Amino acid sequence: MAPPDTRSQLLDAAERLFAEHGFRGASVRAITDLAGANLAAIGYHFGSKAELLAAVVRRVVEPINVAQAAGLDRLLARTPDPPVAELVEAFAGPLFDAMLAGDEGGARTSRLIMRIFGDPAEEMRAWTGSAEATIRDRYLAAFGQALPGLSAGELWFRIRGILAVAAVDRVDGYNETSPDCRSPAAGEPARRWAITFLAAAMSAPPSSPGP
Repeated sequence: MAPPDTRSQLLDAAERLFAEHGFRGASVRAITDLAGANLAAIGYHFGSKAELLAAVVRRVVEPINVAQAAGLDRLLARTPDPPVAELVEAFAGPLFDAMLAGDEGGARTSRLIMRIFGDPAEEMRAWTGSAEATIRDRYLAAFGQALPGLSAGELWFRIRGILAVAAVDRVDGYNETSPDCRSPAAGEPARRWAITFLAAAMSAPPSSPGP
């Protein structure tokens, strides 16, 4: 088997360090040192640290997007009005498939997704492109049709909640809880439990307006 090329080594190193330390906490020198590359390699292969981040995130997210799109296509081919539970499974299932509990790569993906949510660096929110926007808009439309009582803001909040729940569960599954806590479930049981829980959360009545 041929050894990984420099570009792949940079992506692997950057994925690990961005997931662990965030965009600003992962220096160019740390990434290139871990990849065994020279300092100019990031500029040569990606143009900038921000473009490296975008490449890292897309490498992780694109297979999830493809699976989410395929799942939605299958549902819409069967009925123009898929039920909420099936929409949740089509959207959340690929997240669990990509973030296997107990797997180091799955845990790294989970941590990277959590970083995207919580990292204050603008670069963490600027990586998205047309493919991600298309998936987001398709699911927003499908969930909006299934849940017409929700405002656009509350609907998007709940969809983001699906991403957060899946990522937190997978990180917990990899880290293993402390001995005095129950071990997190892995594999198909956790997937089923999460989808049942998330479908119920998505289907909850709209929040009452504040005072």
